[in-house]
Amino acid sequence: MPLSPSQVQPFHGARTLITGGLGFIGANLAARLVDLGANVLLVDSLIPEYGGNLFNVEPIRDKVQVNISDVRDEHSMRSLIQGQDYLFNLAGQTSHMDSMQDPQTDMEINCRAQLSILEACRKYNPGVKIVFASTRQIYGKPDYLPVDEKHLLRPVDVNGINKMAGEWYHVLYNNVYGIRACALRLTNTYGPRMRVKDARQTFLGIWIKQVLQNAPFEVWDGHQLRDFTYVDDAVDALLLSAASEAANGQAYNLGGAGHLSLTQLADALIAANGGKGEYAVKSFPADRKRIDIGDYYADDRLIARQLGWKPRTDLRTALTRTLEYYRAEWRHYL
Repeated sequence: MPLSPSQVQPFHGARTLITGGLGFIGANLAARLVDLGANVLLVDSLIPEYGGNLFNVEPIRDKVQVNISDVRDEHSMRSLIQGQDYLFNLAGQTSHMDSMQDPQTDMEINCRAQLSILEACRKYNPGVKIVFASTRQIYGKPDYLPVDEKHLLRPVDVNGINKMAGEWYHVLYNNVYGIRACALRLTNTYGPRMRVKDARQTFLGIWIKQVLQNAPFEVWDGHQLRDFTYVDDAVDALLLSAASEAANGQAYNLGGAGHLSLTQLADALIAANGGKGEYAVKSFPADRKRIDIGDYYADDRLIARQLGWKPRTDLRTALTRTLEYYRAEWRHYL
């Protein structure tokens, strides 16, 4: 079921700022907010490696404001944050491999910049409500499945450590300064507008690229278990978290409509593509194996219980919609 009118009413006429607003999740969120009657300001650096794409907001380009700026620019963020009712803080460096090869940049974006944003909120807009995009990567290799929010946080790469710090800064500023903030621990979000030309955002993007180009793709290991969140469901969670005072100070897991192995996912993708496609199961490359977390799927009962969120898009429908989007708009994503 879609969100009820009472759940989305707070956004009508609201001033909303989305960092990373030209990226995958940010653009999908922006489109929904426009539909809800919000005033939307998108901030994005458009650094080529980080996923921002102006075409992502082409259908709503006349209904949003776009500011090309970097969250590391303290003076810019101080100005942009003023007067906003909601901040959806989605900007980040998402590549785990990039974080290991260039840890300083990852720290600047995912850690230091987050503290600067929160300081700007504390000094210039303490009434803003913030939702921070965190990641399931902060758990590291699970001790048990499904993983709930009480699981130890034990990141296996630099990206996970910096995202964990960014998340905790938000919770700290909620608890100490009363700046209403919460975090969503995202897991393998996918759908239209995601980056597909490389694996910096998600491996599923590369699979989709290969399938649509009639080329085989690689499945590493194949037996690993994962869960996946369709982007429309992730947007639901962002809106519910922003609108709910019960979410303040919380960190919530997001999950998907069940979990499956990577080979099962590959088979489902080919089935959604009309049975066209092929893949080869291979071993993990050594550099990626060192930071792999093994099996993971989330226990998302906390957000279901407190906010009423649950994924509403089944895997086959979500994959079909995603493939249809890229068939129509392919030239804008290569």
